[in-house]
Amino acid sequence: MGVDFSDSSAHALEVARTRFAGATLRLVHVTDARVTAAPDLMGGVSAAMPDPALLHTLEDADAARMAQLARADEETELMVGDPVTGVLDAADRWNADLIVVGTHAQGAIEHFFLGSTAEKIVARSRIPVLTVRREVRG
Repeated sequence: MGVDFSDSSAHALEVARTRFAGATLRLVHVTDARVTAAPDLMGGVSAAMPDPALLHTLEDADAARMAQLARADEETELMVGDPVTGVLDAADRWNADLIVVGTHAQGAIEHFFLGSTAEKIVARSRIPVLTVRREVRG
C-alpha cells in the first residue's frame, strides 16, 4: 500500500483494510527526494545539491506520521527517493500480490508536467494495482 499522507491515500488505506481484512498490509512511504531539485525550462527538473538537514527533517516528520497511521499488525517501510520506484521496489521485495494506491484530482497543467504517481505505478508495475479514488462531494 503506497502511502503519501493525503486524504486520498487515507481513504485508499481504509478501503484496503475493509476489503482485504485478514490480509497482511504493508505500508510504504517514500520521502520524495525531488524536493531538493529545481524545475528547468524544458518541463523537467534539474538536480540540486541535496540538503541533508531538509531531508532529515522530512524523514523524521514522515516517520512520526507513519507511526500514527499504521496499526500494530501492519508492517511499514520508509524510504527516500522517487515514490514510484520506491513503491514498486518495496512490492517486489515483499512479493506483494497487490499494490493499493489512492488517486486524487490534479490540475491539467500539473498533470501535464508531472503526471500522476498512481498512473506511473500502474504503467510500470508487474503486480496488479488497485487505484482508489476518493469521491469529492460538494
